[in-house]
Amino acid sequence: MVGRLFASFFGAAMIAGAFAYYNYKFSEFKFIDFSEFTLYTKTDIFKPSSDEYLVIIYNSKDKVSLEKLKKIKSNSPIIMLDFYQNVQKVSVVDSNVTELKTGTNNFVKIVQRFNVYNLPTLFFIKRFNEKLYKQDSDIYELDKFKF
Repeated sequence: MVGRLFASFFGAAMIAGAFAYYNYKFSEFKFIDFSEFTLYTKTDIFKPSSDEYLVIIYNSKDKVSLEKLKKIKSNSPIIMLDFYQNVQKVSVVDSNVTELKTGTNNFVKIVQRFNVYNLPTLFFIKRFNEKLYKQDSDIYELDKFKF
């Protein structure tokens, strides 16, 4: 009888632990609302149309990293956000690339929201609802990203 009681308690504790861990991991990933941040392409305001994007935050003055970024192949469209806010066709991959710029305050907010500490940084986002996207991967530094 005591064994069954202990087993039931242990089972309930395992379920509660799994639930708490799932909630913790879910809360680790961040959201970005594109109606909250104004991002610009070379000629227009960016309006997301894809359900998933690979986001690359990079430094256009780092030529070594730019050469590595040119080799990235992704099934998802790519959003590139330059630290120096230059919108110039870097020809990183192909027409699947959208280079964006924004004001300094928005850029800093995006960097802080996703806890970006080194450049270049890459991560995936996935549509959560109309303009809200949720981080869908870890934050990768270029050297640790598998492509």
